[in-house]
Amino acid sequence: MVAGLTIGGLDCLFTGSAWAEGPLWVPSSQAVRWSDIPNDRILEFDPAAGRTREYAVGVEFTNGRTLDADGSVLQCSHGRRRIERDRGGVVTGLVDSYRGRRLNSPNDVVISRDSSIWFTDPPYGILPGTKEGHEGEQEYGGCYVFRFEPASGTLTAMITDLVHPNGLAFSPDESVLYVADTAGPHYGVPLRIASYNVADGTCRPGGTVLELEEGNAADGLRVDVQGRIWTSAGPAVRVYSPSFELLATVAVPERVSNLCFGGPDGQDLYITATTSLYRIRTTTRDAAAMDFDTRHRTRG
Repeated sequence: MVAGLTIGGLDCLFTGSAWAEGPLWVPSSQAVRWSDIPNDRILEFDPAAGRTREYAVGVEFTNGRTLDADGSVLQCSHGRRRIERDRGGVVTGLVDSYRGRRLNSPNDVVISRDSSIWFTDPPYGILPGTKEGHEGEQEYGGCYVFRFEPASGTLTAMITDLVHPNGLAFSPDESVLYVADTAGPHYGVPLRIASYNVADGTCRPGGTVLELEEGNAADGLRVDVQGRIWTSAGPAVRVYSPSFELLATVAVPERVSNLCFGGPDGQDLYITATTSLYRIRTTTRDAAAMDFDTRHRTRG
């Protein structure tokens, strides 16, 4: 038991994906949307009806996604090597190149209060033999964390010192960005979550790094309103304090890829893990989602 936090039992809601990823609670449909990447489709689970449907197929291997202030969904496309917007099923591209060279395969994405879009760009969708995109070259010569400003069309490489940046999330006040690196010992680095201090348009290493055991990679992650970090860790979800003290572990029968908060009150944690979608009940909610609710009410 963590002070001020209760975590319920694990429920399996759907099984049938090849590799489930990129979950997002979509308020407009009151459903959780996620990617089945190798099967090139997007699924939605309606908790009120207890049913899963195919939201879209032939989607060019989408992965992570986030909610914009207008309610549209920003998503990463491995196949198109871009960040794109889904507004009511109409998909348009936002950014697909850096300094005239194609991106690798954008993996996960968040949006900050200033409406800038931050995303990771590892090579998983272009590797030889990939089933999550199309084989290709790393054209700009790295794997970066980018910041894209939609108003100006400016794309800036903010973090260049990670090998395979993957999941990312801001602290509640957006002064810290947490980024998972899933490259691991094969590339001469530990599996890790690194922290970066964000201020005045800069992003600098924060000096705090969590190293994880082999086989327990942090892939997708979220930060709750108390600043706690919820992350995948092999066949489990782990909860850490902002200083990376382990607070809780939830065992999952499959390898966990990603997670998101959702449900009518925002306190259900949805977990994508290999073939399945799971849910646990909590007494907290996502910091970014609460901030979205505040901005949406203000604009509305």
